[in-house]
Amino acid sequence: MLWVTGLTCARGGVPVLSNVSFTVSAGEVLILRGPNGIGKTTLLRTLAGLQPSPDGAVEYPEDQGAYASHADGIKAALTVTENLAFWADVHGVANPRPDSNAGLENVLSSFDLFDLRDRMGGTLSAGQKRRLGLARLGVIERKVLFLDEPTVSLDGFSVKLFADWLRDQHLSHGGCAVIATHIDLGLAAPELDLTPFKAALDAGGGSDEAFL
Repeated sequence: MLWVTGLTCARGGVPVLSNVSFTVSAGEVLILRGPNGIGKTTLLRTLAGLQPSPDGAVEYPEDQGAYASHADGIKAALTVTENLAFWADVHGVANPRPDSNAGLENVLSSFDLFDLRDRMGGTLSAGQKRRLGLARLGVIERKVLFLDEPTVSLDGFSVKLFADWLRDQHLSHGGCAVIATHIDLGLAAPELDLTPFKAALDAGGGSDEAFL
């Protein structure tokens, strides 16, 4: 479902990763590993098409990719239900089938938000906002997810909710995901250490400051 070949990723015009190649099949997750600053976020944003790549190729089904970071993307003046409807509409899914894995009630239940469905987004706790931010993934019907530290600031209960949704609703319905995370999600997923792909400094000089 996702093919990456000889990809170079740049930050501020300076390559940080080079010759990255991997594949992810439907129903699979790939976990990105590496020290802070190695380029995990840059890679995810490049895969999602949010920034250009100097070299290489990324292929996945058209209009099936979605990127999410640890930003919640919550509209304070909308209810929980209205927030999810807003994001579904943004992605062209105005009326998810009620019986589908993207059905509103199913998503609300999966992220323990059903009893909060009429609450205004601005009145939610930090953890509830984070769960609502993740619940957006459930209504947009995108098969290829690029997730940057999706469970940051979540407690163990909420991490398990997300992992259960990812496994039982997204992957089991033919989706896939590439995730940068320091948290064990309890998934049987291969890992890709990005350290070997760190781009070499230009032979003409420079220092590691160029990568900050």
